[in-house]
Amino acid sequence: MDLTFLGTSGGTPTKTRNVTGLALAHGRPRQWYLIDCGEGTQHRLLHTPLSVMQLRAIFITHVHGDHTFGLPGLLTSASMLGRTEPLHLVAPRPVQAFVAAALANSDSTLGYDLVHQDSEAPGFQWQDDAVSVTAVPLSHRVPCHAFVFTERNPERRLCQARLIADGIEPGPAWGELQRGRDLVLDDGRVLYSDDYTEIARPARKIVVGGDNDSPERLAAACTGAQVLVHEATYTQAVADRVGSWPQHSSAAQVARFAQSAALPNLVLTHFSSRYQDRPGARPHIGELEAEARQWYRGNLVLARDLATFRLEKDLTLRDVTPPAGRGRTRPDAGIQPPP
Repeated sequence: MDLTFLGTSGGTPTKTRNVTGLALAHGRPRQWYLIDCGEGTQHRLLHTPLSVMQLRAIFITHVHGDHTFGLPGLLTSASMLGRTEPLHLVAPRPVQAFVAAALANSDSTLGYDLVHQDSEAPGFQWQDDAVSVTAVPLSHRVPCHAFVFTERNPERRLCQARLIADGIEPGPAWGELQRGRDLVLDDGRVLYSDDYTEIARPARKIVVGGDNDSPERLAAACTGAQVLVHEATYTQAVADRVGSWPQHSSAAQVARFAQSAALPNLVLTHFSSRYQDRPGARPHIGELEAEARQWYRGNLVLARDLATFRLEKDLTLRDVTPPAGRGRTRPDAGIQPPP
């Protein structure tokens, strides 16, 4: 499961960071999902292998513009490029109204069905053959949700000795059972995949938060998760000066929560545009990293635009950004802020 960050800035873009957008890719062919779609997201996609033709669904955490203003352009571009496959848009109702108004008032039509689903509906769940998705209410100025992506149908391992003992010789039946399919043999016997296979590894689980000033709301959702992606808009000192109205989290808040929840991987994003990337700049984005490391002992990652991180099948998180993309938007990655 690959996480490609299309924008890591909160509120407004900077010269090196676009506003919020995140792609989650799973399996082959490269089916993928988009979480939030700030202005310019489709431009960022042009620097990745991802295509709007393979986009399965869009999930919007909340209505604010830095998470939604890129939607009309991306949707109409997909139509102009020839998409005909239906596309799911999972979002609060105001986002659906915004998209409808933008299309109607720009004389735009879509050559495919846009299937709306209300993320605030009781008991919300979405799934396809690769992932199931649930939503968790967060604490922000407007209704906002995190999305929990849980892998479906992890690969199975054949119990070969049991198959042979039951007189089922190697052949196509083995392949069907390994793919999780039950079948009927020519002699009338019914074979159940669960009887002859076992799940080879735990399902992968990723929690992607929207804007939120109370990370502890994600405690239950993070049980069994390997990765939490969460905003860290400010350091605690800046958050204290700004006050509570914006309802964002500091790096310290999120780090303390991740440590208490025993999360193995924490990815911080949605950084205030005040934080800069240049060596020697003040305030420096490395201040967020330094603050988080005071509290969190797991694998900490500061997201950067166009970086890709892969949650492997062994549940480790690796930076797999192509060499040409490394440092494109943060040449000082890993450098601590000036003393």
